[in-house]
Amino acid sequence: MDKIKVIIADDSDFVRDGMGIILSVDEEFEVIGCAKNGREALAFARQEKPDVFLMDIQMPEMDGIEATKEIVDCGLGKVLILTTFDDRELVEKAMKNGADGYLIKNHTPEQLKQSIKSVYHGVHFLDSQVLDKFTEPETKCSSDFDRSLFTARELGIIEAVAEGLSNKEIAEKLFLSEGTVKNYISVILDKGNLSHRTQMAIYYLTGRR
Repeated sequence: MDKIKVIIADDSDFVRDGMGIILSVDEEFEVIGCAKNGREALAFARQEKPDVFLMDIQMPEMDGIEATKEIVDCGLGKVLILTTFDDRELVEKAMKNGADGYLIKNHTPEQLKQSIKSVYHGVHFLDSQVLDKFTEPETKCSSDFDRSLFTARELGIIEAVAEGLSNKEIAEKLFLSEGTVKNYISVILDKGNLSHRTQMAIYYLTGRR
C-alpha cells in the first residue's frame, strides 16, 4: 500500500518535530518535508509531490492561508489546516482558498491521522470545535451555498443538520417522522453531490463541498 506523503508547514520547531514523530512511526504515512513558512512549503511541494500538507496559519514570509491558495491553484496537493485559531473568519477564508480540512491543535494523534486520511480520500473535514463556532445561533449560511438546488423543506433540514441536530430532533422540530427526515437527507446528499451529513453542514456553512 502506498504511503500518504505529508509536508508539515509550521514555524514552531516543537510542532514540526512532534507531528513528524507521530506520523513517522505509522507505516501509513511518510513525512517528506518540513517547512517553517508557506514559501518553503511551496518549494518542497514543487520538488517532492506531496499528497497532503499540514499547514499552520500564522507563519512568517507567507502565511498558511496565502500558501493554501497557491498550492490549490497550482494543483500541488491537498491542504489540512492545523492551527490554534478557531476564528470563524479565518476558517471561512482558509476553506474558500481551497483548504480541504481544518483541525485545531488540541487533537489526539489518532484524530490527526484520521483527519489526514479523510482529506487524502477527498472528504472535507472540520474540527468539531470549529463546527460549534459555526452552529451558534447567529450563524448564517455561506453566500457560496447554492440554495437553488434545494426545496424550502430541504433547506430547512440542511439548516437543522448544520445546527447539529439529530434526525430525531429534526423530526420533532419540523413535525416529520424520522424515516421522512432520513429520506430527505438522502435526497439532499444526492442533489448536492455530498457524501455525508458533516459534508452537508460544511457546504451550508462555508460553501465548500
